Amino acid sequence: MDLKGKAALITGGARMGGVLARELARRGCHVALTYHRSKAGAEAAAESVRILGGKAVALAADVRAVGAPRRVVSRVRKTFGRLDILVNMASVYLETPLQNLSPSAPRRADPWRESLDVDLGSAYRFSLAAAPVMRKTGGGRIVNFSDWLAVSGRPRYKARLPYYVAKTGVKGLTEAMALELAPDILVNAVAPGPILPPAGLTSAENEEVIRATPLKRWGGADEVAKAVLFLVESDFVTGECLRVDGGRHLL
Repeated sequence: MDLKGKAALITGGARMGGVLARELARRGCHVALTYHRSKAGAEAAAESVRILGGKAVALAADVRAVGAPRRVVSRVRKTFGRLDILVNMASVYLETPLQNLSPSAPRRADPWRESLDVDLGSAYRFSLAAAPVMRKTGGGRIVNFSDWLAVSGRPRYKARLPYYVAKTGVKGLTEAMALELAPDILVNAVAPGPILPPAGLTSAENEEVIRATPLKRWGGADEVAKAVLFLVESDFVTGECLRVDGGRHLL
């Protein structure tokens, strides 16, 4: 796909969405970004697109809301006249011991439902909303965000059951959606590993990540953007889940 003149929608992605938005803009793409709480980050990313000559808009949206995808997609279409690329980056990472999980927990306080609603459900709902719009202009690309653990088929860490299940579901969603939407819409996923150190990471924890990663470093948001761009620009890759983990899955 030639990105010049195309329109992309990035959901969430407070830490990495801005980098991807700029790289899309450098290739001539217009960009819309959604945000829930990170308005300043989304607005800054949109401004960086405008500086590079593209059109951009930052849209407030709670991706858990059933009606949000159609509202957002409609706004993108009205703003740019089209939608060619959807990047489902919205995600929550909840560390939850098993004993804290309960099927009777209130919906908005339940890590299980939160993970499924945001990490998996939003990708499903936004994809359904975007596909008909993409087809009106000849097709498009959808890139979902899974996780290196889910794609490697081993959870490895405790206290992340809802997150792991949701991200494993994203892999399945990607494969099934790729079959359903072929041949005009290509659907793939990125599975990041150690990309950006989380806030509060101790020196010992950082050293452990480096030790366990064959490439011996954190990847950085640029590496994720490169992976997404490869999948977006490719015309013959669909149903794939690309690990961007510095070889972490090998150990």
